[in-house]
Amino acid sequence: MTWFVIGYYTVLLAASCLAAYFNKRSLFLLLFSLTLVSFVLGIVGGTGALKFVAISAGVLALAGMVAYGFREFLIVLASDDLAKELRTAPMTAAFGMFVIFTYAVMGIFAPLIAPHGEAEIIASAFAPADENMLLGADQLGRDMFSRIVYGTRNSVGLALTATLMAFILGALAGLLAATKGGWFDQFMGRLADVIMSIPSLIFALLMLSIFGPHVHVIIIAVAIIYAPRVFRLTRAVAGNIVVMDYIEAAKLRGEGTWYLIRKEILPNSMAPLIAEFGLEFCFVFLLVAGLSFLGLGIQPPTADWGSMVRENATLISFGDITPLIPAAAIALLTVAVNFVVDWMLWRSAGLKET
Repeated sequence: MTWFVIGYYTVLLAASCLAAYFNKRSLFLLLFSLTLVSFVLGIVGGTGALKFVAISAGVLALAGMVAYGFREFLIVLASDDLAKELRTAPMTAAFGMFVIFTYAVMGIFAPLIAPHGEAEIIASAFAPADENMLLGADQLGRDMFSRIVYGTRNSVGLALTATLMAFILGALAGLLAATKGGWFDQFMGRLADVIMSIPSLIFALLMLSIFGPHVHVIIIAVAIIYAPRVFRLTRAVAGNIVVMDYIEAAKLRGEGTWYLIRKEILPNSMAPLIAEFGLEFCFVFLLVAGLSFLGLGIQPPTADWGSMVRENATLISFGDITPLIPAAAIALLTVAVNFVVDWMLWRSAGLKET
């Protein structure tokens, strides 16, 4: 038994006893459960398993502290009403907002953050990391860190643009269908059903094979795929609003369709629509990354996370985890957006803490 093992169990048991003494029931259950799990893992995996648990717990604790600090920072900067809402945000949502903020800074200031150009060859193929390359070089000798930074702008920017286009088309069609009703509502509903019946990946591959893997083709294809999903949600939400008394009163005043949409329906539909936007962004982002991995997304030499995984996949055979870094960047952003969306859905459902 090493000093690390002795110290590891001593810290866990001491923290568990302190939590029990101060009547922190949830914290005590967490710490003592971790102690029991560590005991089993220590028998099976030895010191290495305990070090992995300790590192994982440290990373989670660091993420929690970052999330708490970022939430308090936003509360200080926000107005009173927004600060009141932010205080109800769980640590997962705060962590998600911090990740989104970090990605936004990386994308906007990519030329200032990246030490090299996204297509600049500065070393030999698969050169290891050194003082000039934090993550080493790719298959052509380009700096992996710089390409990941530029990939934030390209991958996230393309997914965000496609999501905006899909959301505008779907939300506008849904609002018009709910307001007008009749044959227009029926026609749009059947059209959405037809598009949704086609597998999204097959439809995207077909469009890109016919028109070529250009950025505008990707945006249009993705918008066509996901606009019906937005349409159906918008139609359902707006359909519950158009039957309200204040909508009937506005119609009796002689208000037109666009007035009803802009002043009456849309403001009362914003909460679920914003949450839906976050979910749609995750779906679009993963689809764009998948297309790039297949070679039909953003074309080289433009940096893109999906294509970076494919181009450097051979390194995994040699025990190098570098190709997993852009994959982890994709997963981290998707999880972060879902954290924020879960909180927004909780708020839009009218749930309040007691």
